[in-house]
Amino acid sequence: MARIERVELRMVDLKPQTVRTDAIQSFVSQETPLVTVTDADGAQGTGYAYTIGTGGPAVISLLRETLAPRLIGREAEELEGIWRELLFATHATAVGALTSLALAAIDTALWDLRCRRARLPLWRLAGGAQPSVPVYSTEGGWLHVETPALVEDAQAVRARGLAGAKVKIGKPHLAEDSARLAAVRAAVGDGFHLMVDANQAFTLNEAQRRADMLAGHGISWFEEPMPADDIGAHEVLAARSRVPVAVGESLYSASQFKDYLARGAAGVVQVDAARIGGITPWLKVAHMAEAFNIPVCPHFLMELHVSLVCAVPNGWMLEYIPQLDAITTSRLDLRAGRAHPPDMPGLGIDWDWQAIRAQCVPGSSAEIGKGG
Repeated sequence: MARIERVELRMVDLKPQTVRTDAIQSFVSQETPLVTVTDADGAQGTGYAYTIGTGGPAVISLLRETLAPRLIGREAEELEGIWRELLFATHATAVGALTSLALAAIDTALWDLRCRRARLPLWRLAGGAQPSVPVYSTEGGWLHVETPALVEDAQAVRARGLAGAKVKIGKPHLAEDSARLAAVRAAVGDGFHLMVDANQAFTLNEAQRRADMLAGHGISWFEEPMPADDIGAHEVLAARSRVPVAVGESLYSASQFKDYLARGAAGVVQVDAARIGGITPWLKVAHMAEAFNIPVCPHFLMELHVSLVCAVPNGWMLEYIPQLDAITTSRLDLRAGRAHPPDMPGLGIDWDWQAIRAQCVPGSSAEIGKGG
């Protein structure tokens, strides 16, 4: 074991590889804060988080001014203690997205360091429950995509052996969403998962109407049907819907997931390691869902989540959205429609530091601690 001596911060702003639109927003930018922690033995770990276009500088400021200085001199193996201390150091701004994203960048760096020192891959050190998981794609199902292109993409996804595809819904009229889904289902058949994502666009009444329609198309889950902070509405919907309700990408604490699970308001948990505050709370949520016999299908971050979903026994599927290709040399190990976690020590993400330095957002770099 060794104490933390230095913390380096930087941020890159990545442009999505494809146009991404849903019922409430467009995904035009991916600010990616990066944290590298160095201990007294010279061992390093790198972690990260992301935004979808706003808030990145605020995350960097929170890291630089408040959180990173508190790491200096701490024993790097004390992940639980560090996480709790940093949470309460930001008590006035927690629970919320900015604090969770900053905590996640630090926590994933500490897990990377822990795994590297142990010479074990993350998926094994965090549990080692399964060597691979099925994959589904979201990249061809955005709301602006016309129906023929939607069908073509779903057929291509199935031809690659993937388990399913996700389609964004939220067209002005139910019939429009229904027609798009009917065309895709007719093209891919019944032995292929179709999921839908409303991105919190509906009222309870409208979500109930759409849920009835979705059941007729054999939909595997109805994702974020309503605003995430309305647990009561989700409870009502989940009780009468024949399609499982999926939530998680807009929840920021284990306690929020606890409330959903205890009230039977979620049938699929989509906990996101960046938005929950890192790997430490992610694992707690996954195991809590396991106790309720609920599967975990994490949101986004496939490069990190492939290891986490393989670490837990209730990991069901991995969402395919390439996120880090511009700043990494590693790629998802995808074989016969299943994702295999990296077997190298650490998170298994091979960062391209030359590309990161070239794309670093001006003013985002900082070094805290020894030599800084």
